[in-house]
Amino acid sequence: MIEVENLCRRYGSATALDGVSFAAQSGEVVGLLGPNGAGKTTTMRILTGFMPPTSGRARIDGHDVVEDSLAARAKVGYLPERTPLYPDMTVEGCVTFWAELRGVKKPRPAAHEALRKVDLFGRRQSLVRSLSKGMRQRLGLAQALVHNPPVVILDEPTIGIDPAQVIEVRQTVKALGKEHTVLFSTHILTEAEQVCDRVVILNLGRVAAEGTPDSLRKTLFSGDRVAVQVQGLSPEAALKALRAATGVAQAEPDGVGFVVRGKTGVDVRPHVAGAVQRAGGLVIELRPIELTLEDIFLNLVGKGGN
Repeated sequence: MIEVENLCRRYGSATALDGVSFAAQSGEVVGLLGPNGAGKTTTMRILTGFMPPTSGRARIDGHDVVEDSLAARAKVGYLPERTPLYPDMTVEGCVTFWAELRGVKKPRPAAHEALRKVDLFGRRQSLVRSLSKGMRQRLGLAQALVHNPPVVILDEPTIGIDPAQVIEVRQTVKALGKEHTVLFSTHILTEAEQVCDRVVILNLGRVAAEGTPDSLRKTLFSGDRVAVQVQGLSPEAALKALRAATGVAQAEPDGVGFVVRGKTGVDVRPHVAGAVQRAGGLVIELRPIELTLEDIFLNLVGKGGN
């Protein structure tokens, strides 16, 4: 449904995108992640026809975004980071007007359906200026959905709204994946982990990694990790014992305890317990640590990314 091949975008001597390639299939929710300046918004602007690429190709439902721009844009619903709304219109009037611009044959019924999807139908007679920021965000989403596009592209849909509304928007985005292909950018890693079927991580205009969170864990990081707390040994002695245990690839201090990573295919827990006991200590905690998307992200783009 979305195909991006070797996409490049340059602004004079500055390169925003450098050979980006990825795809999103029908009914899939794909998160576009990366620090500021990674190329997320540039990618979305190219896909939605706001700007052409310097080189490379992008297609929406088989339509090239440059050579067949009007057909490609007709297949996309887009919610930019700053939602364009008319404050003196009613909620219903705003979405109906957008439906008319999109050439929808029955704009008012289409507007009502879009408002129901985002849980704003009850506020349809309210003025846009009276809505909270979270409701305005949902109204922008209704505008993006009113022509029932196969592809929905959302740029930071939960930025700047309160926690309760963040949950509502996330639930809406996840539900959209049942009927649409959804591509959305976010800097909130837990959000991507909760909502996305797959993630594409950009860094410095290139794809740093791509896949499901589970596949990224398995591909990028070998060996299981465990959290260990030790009693009866000094931190130095405990660390020495842990590093000497069979099957341990790495052991580092972590708060009041240690994080131990095992070699691929090795369950280090019995080896860790035995090594600590032989050193004269006692293991008081030994639990697995699941690698998060945040761990993956920080390891790929560095702790300086925002």
